[in-house]
Amino acid sequence: MSPLVLLDYAAVLIFALTGALVASRAQLDIVGFAFMASITAVGGGTVRDVLLDRNPVFWIGNPTYIFIALGAAVFIYFTAHLVESRYRWLVWLDSFALAVAVPAGMAAAMMTLQPGPVLVMMGVTTGCLGGLLRDVVANQVPLVLKQGELYVTAALGGALAGLLAMQFTHLTTPVLLTCAIVTWALRAGSIIFGWKLPVYKSRPPRQ
Repeated sequence: MSPLVLLDYAAVLIFALTGALVASRAQLDIVGFAFMASITAVGGGTVRDVLLDRNPVFWIGNPTYIFIALGAAVFIYFTAHLVESRYRWLVWLDSFALAVAVPAGMAAAMMTLQPGPVLVMMGVTTGCLGGLLRDVVANQVPLVLKQGELYVTAALGGALAGLLAMQFTHLTTPVLLTCAIVTWALRAGSIIFGWKLPVYKSRPPRQ
């Protein structure tokens, strides 16, 4: 099994769990759980494959990904009430999903021999769009856009770290591992230590 397939499986599973957790917080029915889990799980990878002109899109070529997302939805539907703080679980699971999805996006672009800027953009796109879709559909402020938090920045930093690692090795595994570690370290640091970027503050107009 290729690294890309393994990363896609992991990203689909973890993102699906976060989508189902959002559904539980919104008190949706089982169909709502399945919908939220599915769009979160495959959203970023679908856009990635469309942009890279990969045919078929990964979950159409292998419907197992959808069954994994549905399984995650059912699991959370029956167990979410056991979790004391679903939002905290959501944030941490999402951080792991991000750290898996960013290298998955890079791996897909590497397989099609894309240049460095495209590798970075595919990593960021794959990592961020699933969670963005999830939160927008649930009518929540997206984690991607939380004020000053390192989310897109974490994805970008991880992808750039992977690109830098490519200058020292042609082996795929160290590159993707570097990408994953840096992505998660930046996101986890933002959650634990409150790492933030400075935000824009409006100023009074000149007289």
